[in-house]
Amino acid sequence: MSHDQWFILILVALTVLLMVLVAGLIISLRQRNKAVSALMESEEKYRALVENALEGIVILGMDGAIIFANQAVARMLKIPDISLLQGQNVFSFLAPESAQKAMQDFEQVQNGIDSYISEYRGFTPGGCEIWIESIGKRIVYEGKPADIVSLREITGRKRAEEEKEHLWAQLTQSQKMESVGRLAGGVAHDFNNMLGVIMGHAEMALMESDPDLPIHNSLLEIRKAAERSADLTRQLLTYARKQTIAPEVLILNDEVTDMLDMLQRLIGEEIELIWCPGEQLWPVKLDPGQLDQVLTNLCINARDAISEQGCITVETKNKSIYELSSTDHGTDQRGILPGDYVLLSVRDNGCGMKPDILKNVFEPFYTTKGVGLGTGLGLATVYGIVRQNEGYIMVDSEPDQGSVFRIYLPRTDGFPGVRANQCTQTSGSASGERVLIVEDEPAILNMARIMLTSLGYRVMATSSPIEAIHQAQLCHGDIQLLISDVIMPEMNGQELAEMLLSQNPDIKRLFISGYTADVIAHHCVLDEGVFFLQKPFSMKQLSSKIREALGK
Repeated sequence: MSHDQWFILILVALTVLLMVLVAGLIISLRQRNKAVSALMESEEKYRALVENALEGIVILGMDGAIIFANQAVARMLKIPDISLLQGQNVFSFLAPESAQKAMQDFEQVQNGIDSYISEYRGFTPGGCEIWIESIGKRIVYEGKPADIVSLREITGRKRAEEEKEHLWAQLTQSQKMESVGRLAGGVAHDFNNMLGVIMGHAEMALMESDPDLPIHNSLLEIRKAAERSADLTRQLLTYARKQTIAPEVLILNDEVTDMLDMLQRLIGEEIELIWCPGEQLWPVKLDPGQLDQVLTNLCINARDAISEQGCITVETKNKSIYELSSTDHGTDQRGILPGDYVLLSVRDNGCGMKPDILKNVFEPFYTTKGVGLGTGLGLATVYGIVRQNEGYIMVDSEPDQGSVFRIYLPRTDGFPGVRANQCTQTSGSASGERVLIVEDEPAILNMARIMLTSLGYRVMATSSPIEAIHQAQLCHGDIQLLISDVIMPEMNGQELAEMLLSQNPDIKRLFISGYTADVIAHHCVLDEGVFFLQKPFSMKQLSSKIREALGK
């Protein structure tokens, strides 16, 4: 084979080899482009999935710095641009207790735990509270250890749980009040009757005893103990909202102003009493005696919280609540129905209360005072009074920061009336009026008969409603006043009064009872304009109520 032939053969071979190499390169390039295209498509799918995921996804460095976050995280934190999160520390968005918990979760992963599930409380840059449920796992990202965390906002669920707990607490409180009410109501009638006998006879014995004799002091102690026992029963009934009340239209500013001197004497000169009345205050409907109880108990509680010198501030103002979740000065108003209220607040700069004390502050018989220094019924009484009048009471307190009690009383229509002077002397008030008293408890009947006779009334006394009707017929209408127990065996006081009115339309009526308000209300004697006296009562209270019933 000639030299030229060899040359041509080699050239052909090289050409074929080059063509093979070029074809292989083309195929390789096509495969590479296909792979790159597939990779780009895969990355695009991954990015689309991550960016459009409903749950937040973040990648955190070992120090908690945010390396990557998707748009869902931006929506959770209510920020416009996700790039604003780059490099920020995730702990800065968490509440202190949640940040500490997150650090512990990080440490667990470093110690070999595969993953963790936790709930954290945090805040958006704008200050809104949010709750996050997270699932975290340790990975390697860009050659370095990192945590990938899936985030889900559960703020709505947590608020629903809190609302459920709040409603459960209200139900528990209501059941507890009902139990106390049943207990108090079960013993109130007989207990009040016996206390009335003790108080009445002690009072009459005091009137006949020489103040210089030792027996006089003993009688004073008997009366004092009976009055204290009656107060305890009254406080229990108040807490259970079964106290008999006579609400009136009031302007709180006028009532509080009249009490300032008494409250100052109560708390002592070393504590300053500051009065901040609101302007053009709306009227409320409340028993004046209950308002006295509320302010007295709150001021005593505030006084006891102040070690030496301090101040107590009493303030009133109008307050309109438009939605259930509104807040006022840090006080949670959840559960308060929308409407117009008059706010009465009592603030002190005393020792304040710890959370465990704060949650039990309205419990009956709960007290932090020493033995003999408190019954634990003061704030429970306040709570019962406020709820009985369809109001709300809230308390804010922190250790060493004082306390503030806020009472919301519903606005009412109408104008305050003029109340009769309750300080009239008991002597010389009777003018020989004939009084018919009907009481099925012999001891009470005898005591009331002696009281009425000593007050100067002509008294007809019986334990039987049927006998009372017979005596009234014999008197031919010469009875000015009927004093009747409400619950009696033969007929109730209201039925007896109606029968006597048919004979004598001018007869006045005064009902007495030791039963609770819910029992008495069924017999229509708590209607407006009807005169009622709760057992036990003193001679002065009886005399005052009789004059009121007779129109004197």
